[in-house]
Amino acid sequence: MAVIEQLTQDFLRTKKLPHIWCPGCGNGIVTAALVRAIERADFDQKDVVIVSGIGCSSRAAGYLNFNTLHTTHGRALAFATGLKMARPELKLFVIMGDGDCSAIGGNHFIHSARRNIDLNAVIVNNHIYGMTGGQHSPLTPVGKKATTAPRGTLEREFDLLKLARGAGATFGARGIAAQPRQLEQLIARAAKHKGFSVVEALSPCPIAYGRRNKLGGAVEMLREMKDSSISVEKASSMDTSELEDKTLTGVLFSEEAPEFSEEYHKSINKENA
Repeated sequence: MAVIEQLTQDFLRTKKLPHIWCPGCGNGIVTAALVRAIERADFDQKDVVIVSGIGCSSRAAGYLNFNTLHTTHGRALAFATGLKMARPELKLFVIMGDGDCSAIGGNHFIHSARRNIDLNAVIVNNHIYGMTGGQHSPLTPVGKKATTAPRGTLEREFDLLKLARGAGATFGARGIAAQPRQLEQLIARAAKHKGFSVVEALSPCPIAYGRRNKLGGAVEMLREMKDSSISVEKASSMDTSELEDKTLTGVLFSEEAPEFSEEYHKSINKENA
């Protein structure tokens, strides 16, 4: 308990609490995992920057006691890119929701991956726009209901990590709110990786998503999330048929490639030599 209390005092803006998230929301679990991951990575607090856009998950920037930027909808990665180019020594974590990242921010996402700029993208995927009205997002599963899909969405969802890898990201992992310690470890590994890293954190939204799709409350959603997920290590020894409807968790890819801000500053120094 003493460790938790110390992390709370050091890394949270306690005067901003209690938070505004709905009962059963997984954003608090993901935010706590992020805090523990930063502590695990042993970064200097003054060198850490939290950047967020607009949406439920993006409110975390207001509660975290680091340097923070709460930016416009879909533009968090653009702001973070500018900051990384100006101050490459900083450790940047960019918190986004599924709509914020993959819809209005989709172009920024793929080009951040293409550049392989050293940012840590933490995408809280609750399969819906929670704060702005319950619309379906590019990560809403086919057939699930939303205010903009009252009979169920017809559109296929992105596999966000396949999209990231195809665009050039060099680290990709997926964790779930039902397994917060694994999620913490994945974010910590991403933080140590040089290049554009993506951690997709699956999170329950009992109010805007679960209630509309009759998925039960937070406990039921977390239980189903855990039951339907499987680690990449275990999945490697299973048949394709056994993996149907399963969500892979863990590190899905980790590669090395030139990092953009480092290459840019090398070129500037070469020109000025």
